[in-house]
This record gives sequence, C-alpha cells and structure tokens, in this order.
Amino acid sequence: MNTFALAPPIFFVIAFVFSMLGMGGSQLYIPILYWMGMDFKTEAIPLGMLLNVVNSGSAAITFGRKKLIVWRVAIPFAAAMILFAPLGVWLNVQLPVKPLLVFFALFTAAAAVLMLSGWKPKRGDLSARGRVILGLTAGSGLGTVAGLIGRGGGSFVVPLLYIAGLEAKFAAATSAFVVSCSGISSFISHLASAAQPQWGVWASTVLAVLLGSQLGSHFMAGRLKSRAVKLIFGWVLLCVAALIIIKDVILA
Repeated sequence: MNTFALAPPIFFVIAFVFSMLGMGGSQLYIPILYWMGMDFKTEAIPLGMLLNVVNSGSAAITFGRKKLIVWRVAIPFAAAMILFAPLGVWLNVQLPVKPLLVFFALFTAAAAVLMLSGWKPKRGDLSARGRVILGLTAGSGLGTVAGLIGRGGGSFVVPLLYIAGLEAKFAAATSAFVVSCSGISSFISHLASAAQPQWGVWASTVLAVLLGSQLGSHFMAGRLKSRAVKLIFGWVLLCVAALIIIKDVILA
C-alpha cells in the first residue's frame, strides 16, 4: 500500500482540529510527511506550508464572515510576518535537518505550556501604539521563525494575542488571518528555493485539508467557547512536541 494514500484522511482530521485553533496545522503536516518518506527540506516543508495556507486561509474566510477577526490587530501583525518570512527560509536552506527538528519541537512545546499554565492576562483593548509595537516586533520575529521551520506561526500568534488581552476565541480567529499571510510568504519562498513537488500527493491533500478546514472553522465559530479553544490548543501542541522529541531526537 502506498503510504501517501493515508495522508488525505489523516490531514482532513488535522485540518478540522487546527482550523478551530487559528492554526494551519503544519505542526503535524510536516513531521507526518517526513515520517512517510518525504525529504524534510525539499518536500515536507513546502507541502506542509501549502496545506498550512489552505487550512488557515479557508478558516479565516469563515471567521471573517462571523466577525471574529480583530482586524486592527491582524493587519500590522500580518504585514511584519510577511516581510520577515523570507529571511527564515534563507536560514532554513543553510542549516542541517537535525537542529531544525529540535527547534521545531521546542517551539511547539513552549507555546503549549504558555496556554496551559493557567496564567490569566489582563483583559482590555490594545492601544494604537501597542498594536504597532506588537505587530512590528512580534510579527517580524515570528515571521523569521515561521520561514525557518516551515510554520505559519499560529502556535505563538494565538498565545501572544491572548496575552495582549484578546479572548482565546478571537485570538484564534485573528491568528488564522495572520497565519495565512505569513504562510503564503513562506510557501512562495520555499517553492522558489528548494521545493520538489509530488503533484498527486499535493492535490489530494489540499482537497482533504480544504474540506476539514471549512467544517472545523464553522464548528468553532458556532459552538466552541474560548476556554475550550485554549485547552484544545495547549494539549494538541504538547503532544506534537513530545512525539517529535521522542521519535526524531531521542530514538533517531
């Protein structure tokens, strides 16, 4: 049996869950594609970033229609991430695979711990100056990291927006737009620099992710509360980080 035949149904489930969290899902797409036999840098990361964009972009359309995206925060954040994602892609080409996997796992675990810590940020709207500072500093840093490890950055965008005062549900919806923008920049950079597409796998997984994203984003917008979004977010990321550390760092 072709291992890649399992990818569409698996990625449908991932898209359903991660679209609810304002994330593209590349935290799982990329390692799964790597474990299935794809080269990490030239195949898994480019396809993972494409699926990331499809998932988060589809979810962002749903959240925008439901008026869950805080645009005055999302736009400056996204702009900075778009500008700095190519820098991360350039660094990715220069670095060996093993350190990238370690950094990938640590990045994921840190975000999970932050959301599960129980710390309650002070609620309140961001000032105009605060939005600019948050967008330029956090957006530029996360844009670089997103390009480096093939991520849209949602695993840190959501906690940062939560810390800044947004409810978890609005933070996840806003993150979907930000992740879509940064993911497009990272995907184009990877496609131009190192991608080696397998077109059949690309087409089938994109369709599966698109369907899962639409179902998941509508479910979140209509039924989930902010507390549920935060808990799902933290535990999913913690499991992903542990799996990567055990399988690809300790046992490798």
